[in-house]
Amino acid sequence: MARSEPTSTGLSPATAPQAESLTDIERKILDFMVQYLRANTYQPSIREIGRRFGIKSTKTVSEHLHVLAEKGYLERDSSRSRGVRILGVDLSTETVSVPCFSEMPDDPATAAEASGLERMSIDRRLGGTEGSFFLRASGADLALLGVEEGDLVLVSPVTATLVEDGAVVLARTGAGTVFHRLRRNGRGVVLESLGSESERVGVDDPEQLELLGRVAGFYRRMDESVLPAPTRH
Repeated sequence: MARSEPTSTGLSPATAPQAESLTDIERKILDFMVQYLRANTYQPSIREIGRRFGIKSTKTVSEHLHVLAEKGYLERDSSRSRGVRILGVDLSTETVSVPCFSEMPDDPATAAEASGLERMSIDRRLGGTEGSFFLRASGADLALLGVEEGDLVLVSPVTATLVEDGAVVLARTGAGTVFHRLRRNGRGVVLESLGSESERVGVDDPEQLELLGRVAGFYRRMDESVLPAPTRH
């Protein structure tokens, strides 16, 4: 039986017949094809794939696609220039694939590209903003909002100048990466703790605030099933 090794797009060998594990470059090419298709509604050309990965030979790219097809990830139609169909992954334009982190990485954008990272597909209206991610709540991070440890908190990118008064945000402060409620006070902003102990941090210049995003919602299983543990960073 094939070993399940999810790609960053959520595709697993177990979802395609007789699928085999991928090399690093095969995984990256497949992820790129899925992301490109979701963004453009059509597949990248062989030359576009080559440019993305610095592969000058179209024959080499074609060989990678041939191997992906042999491993059960693609179906190819040689009579069409972009005649490739990706197997075993939901490409609905109504959903978006969002990375999930157990711990906050230094750079969410870079970490989101990691191979094998757990991802969830959600309605685009809930998490359609590019750069959104799920962060697993720990301890009493958002206790005042009823968020429990293990819930997945959806964070969407926002700038300090655009975030609305009263929004729940994720920011880096002297205490680390922490959730706060942001309040404007006429001079700057105040970050109010949402943990079990009430704390306030004043920031005179909001532009100096390292704001990672605003909380758009959270996800919790209401049955006894346990959410899969995303890859740690």
